[in-house]
Amino acid sequence: MNAMPSEKLPSEQIETTVEDPNLAAVSEVEAGIRDFVRNDVAYLRRSPSMLTTEPAVDASAEATVNNVNSLIQRVAGSSLAEIENLVSELESLRDLLHAEGQRVQREISGYAQLSQAAMKSTRMIADNVAQWKRAADGLRNG
Repeated sequence: MNAMPSEKLPSEQIETTVEDPNLAAVSEVEAGIRDFVRNDVAYLRRSPSMLTTEPAVDASAEATVNNVNSLIQRVAGSSLAEIENLVSELESLRDLLHAEGQRVQREISGYAQLSQAAMKSTRMIADNVAQWKRAADGLRNG
């Protein structure tokens, strides 16, 4: 990161053997953007001791940084608002699912109790039918 703006890192050098002129143009534009960003924000990378000995940053650079900061805040602000809305929607969905889960558990419990009562009734009917059958068999045989 301490490379001078005129120096190029190996990954930034434009290949001269590229046959596609569009790719070469894209590489040149990317290199120009990198150089511009390095020159524009180079003072941000300096240590505080270096900043006190050098002349103050010009107003246009500071205005550019302020414009970029406000743009980032606007973009981030709308994204954060959207994220907060999504979080609140997810929380309400979680509450709904929790309430529905409790309702389903109550329904299942009610059906289980109903099933047990039906089984007891069926058992009692079967026992009574068996007693009647024995009584009827006893009357026929006796």
